[in-house]
Amino acid sequence: MSETHDERRTEHPDTSSSALRRRSFIIATGASATGMVGAAGATPGRGKGDDAPSKRRRDESKPTRSGGHGGDPDLIAHRGFAGLYPENTVGAVEAAARGGQSSHAPSRGADMIEIDVVPTAENDVVVFHDDRLAERDGGERGLTDTEGVVWETDTATVTNAEVLASGETVPRLRPALEAIPPHVGVNVELKNPGSFDVAFAESMPRAELEEQKDLWQPFVARVLDVVDDFHHEFLFSSFYEAALATTRDASDYAVAPLLWNSVRDGVEIARRYEAEAIHPPYHMIRDTPFYGDQRYEEDAGWSDIDLLAVAHEEGRDVNVFTLETWYQAERLAAAGVDGLISDHADVLRFGATN
Repeated sequence: MSETHDERRTEHPDTSSSALRRRSFIIATGASATGMVGAAGATPGRGKGDDAPSKRRRDESKPTRSGGHGGDPDLIAHRGFAGLYPENTVGAVEAAARGGQSSHAPSRGADMIEIDVVPTAENDVVVFHDDRLAERDGGERGLTDTEGVVWETDTATVTNAEVLASGETVPRLRPALEAIPPHVGVNVELKNPGSFDVAFAESMPRAELEEQKDLWQPFVARVLDVVDDFHHEFLFSSFYEAALATTRDASDYAVAPLLWNSVRDGVEIARRYEAEAIHPPYHMIRDTPFYGDQRYEEDAGWSDIDLLAVAHEEGRDVNVFTLETWYQAERLAAAGVDGLISDHADVLRFGATN
């Protein structure tokens, strides 16, 4: 599904709504749960017990939300509402946070803002989605005015790269978080630790998982070093099991697997790490006009697994990606999802309520 170069994965998947319509998705459940997460809306960061005193503890003064406002799902600004603003920039997250957290507000602000993080060659954490600075869609369009693989490029060059000819540049993680008010949550997607050899969207055997965790550990530690200084509600998501495993090993922050080709793997990973949420593409939600409207692999769980029901039974929020229209939001809200990861702020404007 993604392009390759030198037999290595070189691009993260495009999770826009239009891209999802072109791709095949699978959801599958794993083996029986070994332990259920707490009820949805529980305080993030409580998934691990007191037997790990060295772990980073979530600041108990940080605000928590019970999810939803007046019957609406939470609105999660994908890359800072990438359909409206230059994605993953300080300007985008500032603009995405403005407004009331209600579909009836004159200007709708995000309940949570999703941002992507990757390292530079100097091991600084920057907010950026792709592996390469300017080769999106195989070079058909550039994301910035600068060439190079992000983690092979020095920090100054990366942070001076202009995003989408907007005047905004690629930010480090810290200034991006400083631009988001504490009452707005932050979904940090762990995009890549600085390697082309990461295992994408799969449940891995223990030996392979441990090798992959070695790739992720230094980067995740640097991300947590920054995040620990802030007082937002944080949720860490990733397509990579090792990223979630490493986050759980080092902290008590909430985690959520992103699903791509296997519901079975996705739900298994959610259970394995007692994930507080799960993030599927919106085509995976039953009882909507979008469900199963494209090809998918056989024996993937579509016919016998109701992902939304299973997740809710196990106390997990379901936040779907990536929305572009009010109709998608309305139908998915009616189905009962907890969060809408959207490129646009006005997808709830028509009243996405039951």
